[in-house]
Amino acid sequence: MFRQAKFERLDEFFLPLSKRHDRTIFFCRIEGYSDEIDAFIKRYFDEARRSGVVVDGRIPNPTPSNLSYFMEMMGDDFALSPPFLDEKLKRWLPRMSNEQRQMVVTAMVSTFQDMVRHGKNENILKNTYIKYMCWIYYKFERIINQLGDEHPPKIFYHGTISNYELQLLIVLSRAGADILLIEPMGDSDYQKLDPDSEYSMLYTKPGLGPFPKEFGVKWIQAELKKEMDQQRIYGTLPSIQNCTNVWLKTPNIKEALTGVQSRGSDPQFFYNIFALQYGVEDKLLFSGDLFSFYRTLKSEKRAICIVNGAIPAPTPKEIGSIKRKNYASVEEMAGDLMQNIQYTANIALQRLMVKSFIDIILEESKKSGTSISRLTSKAVYLLVWLQRYQKELFSHWKMPEVAVFLLFGKCESENEALFLRMLSKLPVDVLVLLPNLNIGSCLSDPALLEIHYAESLPMEEFPMEQSQMRVRTAAYQAEQDLDTLMYQDSGMFRNQQYGKAETVTLQTMYEEIFILWEQELKYRPCFAITGDVVTIPVLLEKVCGVKDGRVEQYWLDIKKLITPDTLIVPAFPWLPANESNPIKPYATQFLQNGKLQKNKIKQHKAYQYSILRPEIQEHLLDCIQLMLDQKVVSGTYENGTEYTVIATALNLPKDILRQIQKFDFTKKNPKVVLVNTTEKVLGLEDSILVAFLNLIGFDIVFFVPTGYQCIEKYFKPQYIHEHQIGEYVYDLSTPNFSAVQGNGLSSLRKLFGRGL
Repeated sequence: MFRQAKFERLDEFFLPLSKRHDRTIFFCRIEGYSDEIDAFIKRYFDEARRSGVVVDGRIPNPTPSNLSYFMEMMGDDFALSPPFLDEKLKRWLPRMSNEQRQMVVTAMVSTFQDMVRHGKNENILKNTYIKYMCWIYYKFERIINQLGDEHPPKIFYHGTISNYELQLLIVLSRAGADILLIEPMGDSDYQKLDPDSEYSMLYTKPGLGPFPKEFGVKWIQAELKKEMDQQRIYGTLPSIQNCTNVWLKTPNIKEALTGVQSRGSDPQFFYNIFALQYGVEDKLLFSGDLFSFYRTLKSEKRAICIVNGAIPAPTPKEIGSIKRKNYASVEEMAGDLMQNIQYTANIALQRLMVKSFIDIILEESKKSGTSISRLTSKAVYLLVWLQRYQKELFSHWKMPEVAVFLLFGKCESENEALFLRMLSKLPVDVLVLLPNLNIGSCLSDPALLEIHYAESLPMEEFPMEQSQMRVRTAAYQAEQDLDTLMYQDSGMFRNQQYGKAETVTLQTMYEEIFILWEQELKYRPCFAITGDVVTIPVLLEKVCGVKDGRVEQYWLDIKKLITPDTLIVPAFPWLPANESNPIKPYATQFLQNGKLQKNKIKQHKAYQYSILRPEIQEHLLDCIQLMLDQKVVSGTYENGTEYTVIATALNLPKDILRQIQKFDFTKKNPKVVLVNTTEKVLGLEDSILVAFLNLIGFDIVFFVPTGYQCIEKYFKPQYIHEHQIGEYVYDLSTPNFSAVQGNGLSSLRKLFGRGL
């Protein structure tokens, strides 16, 4: 006789006897519902339907003809003894083996003895015996010859069980059958029959809810049929699958820097991250950490795609490229639309894409109120975005590589959330960053890791290009603290140690300009070294007005910024007008498909920078390419301005070239102070020069006492950070700063008069 045992996991029901502790069987009751219970019930029901017994409601009582046939074949005698029961079962159920019959006899005797202990007389035992024999013959005969097998037969009972039914199930349980009793109406009726749960185990787990109203055997059958129909859609399933987040050592997006080989070793899995970060850990360090994070990913040649704000909606052209038609069912729609997923370069990845797409669509179809047409629209969005980004994420992909998709901003639409969830099932680290806590997100998923920090930082763009970066500074002492953090692993730098650099533009208070101006770059916020690339924090500021209207002090303040490395531009224009440019006739030859032809430039007879250090030449050409890519100057790739950019950047004045030649990326950087006291507007070539020097690593400050918008014409909005320090003053002339003295400006007063 088999012994019933408790279990810890529902999937233990599907273990063979040899894998169970002491070869035990299970008799389980379930009165609550969850997704886990749903999946288990369907799987158990499917096995019971195929090779076991399903009872829906009650086991029908033997009919008069059933009883008549039994009396004719077996007689009406009864004895509570193993030999009697063995002889009767051998005649009544001849397909049973001797061993199986012995198990049933032992189980029946044990059950009848239980009834005797509970006061049942022989007449009741006889009636029970006849009923059991009929039930076994007419309802359970198909499983009798499976008792004792390696895979126990399954009995599925749905409804409120009666006392006689329970006694029969106890017999079959003791004889070697697994039994599952589903109680949508609760467990109270069962407890009246078995108060101490002596014969079966009630499965309990936190979070269980009521069964669906429509739940029943027919509902289960319909759901299984639907799942079978859906399974046919997938076709050949992928041989690999995702292992998301469970490998993480810490809940931090920096885990994305962990090499894929160090994440896990099972060849059936790729190990990825799906994470959403709210807020920032440290306002001062956040922007710099992000840029370092990005640079590290790039240096490791990881495929990375960064989207700022929101995923751009599909264009009409992109939507038109998706082949589709009208559909009558979700299965028909998913099966047809998946034909749009083509990635012949790697069939394993294509199968993974197909499965991820269908999984998401079928999950979404279960939501109430989701029409086929609305679901089709969502599916088209997913396919468009997959086609848009798959080349960037999966070009030359092979196991176990994992790309990075980073959304810097809120995920505010359902379609975006669906796409991110779909990507998370592919070999992609999916990261969503929301530094501003005033912005929410609609993204949710059981696999999603949510990271919460208390600090909030308004920030609109991920600093993946150095000139896009804006770093908010703290007070001077905070800057010194940051310097300590930066240098804990750095040490001292030798002269010209690094030949590659990228700039980030600091956003400062007016007073901090004078603090930062004379500091070496390594002491500024956001200075960093990633690999062989130095991140240079620079100033690009416009100062409007005169503080307290004190012109004398105004000139003295400007003089404080004049150092041996400072170029002074006392008036516009900066570059001499009508000066010939030897590069201009050839500029169109130096650009092809948006890419600067570096080798052609260096070999050209008009190239003037060959006298500079090789690494400086590369730095200048990289900055030109960056100007073009970011379209820093208005008109780039619209009216030929890109060629003016090239011609101007390759024809710098000698005094500027000398400053660049001696520039050490870890020490003080060259500087420019521009003063405009008139209504003149910064011209195109001067604007190009300013943007170019900013990318190279110059500190640049404009002083505009009039407050006029005289430098913004050719720049993107807010490209130059503006300070309003006092009242506007007009009709000034820029003095010779060598004559400006701290104890007065009497000589200047004679020259310029007004306001002095």
